[in-house]
Amino acid sequence: MTLDGLPVITASGMRQIEEAAYDAGASDEKFMENAGHGIAHLLEQELITPRTSHEICLLIGKGNNGGDAFVAGTHLLKKGFKVTAYLTIALEECSALSQGMGKRFEKAGGTTTLFQETSKIPEKAVILDGLLGTGFKGKVEGIMVRMIELANQSECSIYSIDIPSGLNGDTGETSGAVIRADTTYFLGLPKLGFFIGQGWECVGALQLVDFGLSRAHLESLQPAATLISEEGAKKALPKIKRTRHKYEAGYVVALAGHPGMPGAAIMSCLSALRSGAGIVRLFYREGTELSSAPYELICEALDFNDLSPLFEELTRAKALLIGPGMGRDALAAKALHTILTAIKVPTVIDADALFHLKSEDLPKNSILTPHTGEMKRLLNETPNHANCQNYVEKHQVTLLLKGAPTTIFHPGHPPLIITHGDPGMATAGTGDVLTGIIAALLAQQLAPREAAALGALLHALAGEHAASIETSYSVIATDLIRHLPEAFLELSE
Repeated sequence: MTLDGLPVITASGMRQIEEAAYDAGASDEKFMENAGHGIAHLLEQELITPRTSHEICLLIGKGNNGGDAFVAGTHLLKKGFKVTAYLTIALEECSALSQGMGKRFEKAGGTTTLFQETSKIPEKAVILDGLLGTGFKGKVEGIMVRMIELANQSECSIYSIDIPSGLNGDTGETSGAVIRADTTYFLGLPKLGFFIGQGWECVGALQLVDFGLSRAHLESLQPAATLISEEGAKKALPKIKRTRHKYEAGYVVALAGHPGMPGAAIMSCLSALRSGAGIVRLFYREGTELSSAPYELICEALDFNDLSPLFEELTRAKALLIGPGMGRDALAAKALHTILTAIKVPTVIDADALFHLKSEDLPKNSILTPHTGEMKRLLNETPNHANCQNYVEKHQVTLLLKGAPTTIFHPGHPPLIITHGDPGMATAGTGDVLTGIIAALLAQQLAPREAAALGALLHALAGEHAASIETSYSVIATDLIRHLPEAFLELSE
């Protein structure tokens, strides 16, 4: 079983792979033919009939990305679509390969026109963005700025070839104008810049186009990250024995909640119950109001000056979750230090526990679930793939960096990216729900990386199901708990 799916590489890594393929005898013209044909096939499937109602506008830059667009346009002409190519420079100034494909496009009946400041994009067009490829760095300039602005302001669907024009394929950064694509047809492998910086805001839906690189070439470089394999995630789901009892199903102990903050504790524990844990015992600060806690939850007040009841239960428990609503006072910090330096069970560390966390307190094989702000505090710098990977290698822990998308870091493995989810999940309490899901999976004997990745995926799928009913505007954290059964069902089918 592997959770690692499609490799994610840098744009520069993709150039290395292509150059190696050319050295081995591959044809750049053949690659362009394959790419354009694949793009045309996917685009044709997207567009409803009658075809005459769709004018397809190709946005053409001077490089080979424009050549890919010309090939796609030629195929779409043959399928009965009206296709117009808008060029940023004269065809004679484009790359040699793009020139040849442009002339073939014109011969097939396509219209080419040089884009001017006064030019317009048809209102009901479908835009195929072939302005800039993954090699772009720097700032978009000249007439291309106007073209990108008009495309983004239009109500047209925008499909980008390989990468949205203006996006850096290595860093995900933008400087000035950038295409906001509805769909990106990425060639060969997805690029790291899709998932970091501003990339995720620009790429839209992702669809693979195979343009002919061999498997050997695609696997020749160490990936910068991988996308989660949903097939692997399905296989990672805990198996259910017909004869199991509640302790075999998984016993989770939670330390969460303090006066005025009962919700985080309740949500994390309820989500653990909904994620397969057979029994959940919540230790909470004295004075926490828990009258709304579910009947199934065992609740026990804990004096932070006497942690012995907690340690006694941890001799039987299979997982500990610690932090949601725990409190940020000195007594909470002292209790956390005492617990983390003594525990042996797999642990999920979240929220207030992350606030107090010191590197020397970190138990090995624990799972940390920070958002970017919390991770910045742990690192004393803005988190990125490199420093997050260094952190887990140094401390031998698993790190789930929450965000859009979410990324899992684990020693000895490339970062694992989960692209599912919905913007409506950006609401208070959803992180507490995630903590409970992961704790339940740990209690069902999943290893930390598997528990973190599968938990993030289930959490994201539950968010998608919730948003499909409540809309992205109206999702709240408890909606995710209600939709967890649908997430488990989707993953188990």
